[in-house]
Amino acid sequence: MRFIITAQQSTEQETTKEQADFDVELFKAYMRFNEDMHQAGVLVASEGLNPSAPGARIAVANGKRYLVDGPFAESKELVGGFYLIEVPSLEEAIQWALRAPSGFGKDDVLEVRQLTGAGDLPPEILSLIAEAAPTWSASAWQSRDAK
Repeated sequence: MRFIITAQQSTEQETTKEQADFDVELFKAYMRFNEDMHQAGVLVASEGLNPSAPGARIAVANGKRYLVDGPFAESKELVGGFYLIEVPSLEEAIQWALRAPSGFGKDDVLEVRQLTGAGDLPPEILSLIAEAAPTWSASAWQSRDAK
């Protein structure tokens, strides 16, 4: 099963707090956590996300997508980064999340959510996926189920 662990700032945290000096040892703790997950064979991807200012928001109205002008969501609502892991159970995903370091202020709250896999969908939906996106489904869905 694949899980995404997203990192967000705590709602109790002040959003106007000054940026602290870069903590080399804390940064290395984050990198060691990535290395531990990689060595354990569970890490699929891990990335930080840049602030929302240079990003974009796209919404939908009347069935059409359009660009939403800023300002964007409050910084306390933004996702600061993520870990994508593949483990046998939610319990194991939670155990990895509990081991994650903290201290940069953008990852005080970790949310663990299971990604939808082929086993979560009825056969008729899987057939529609294979029909509409044959090469993508072969590489993304079917190869995952072979594990």
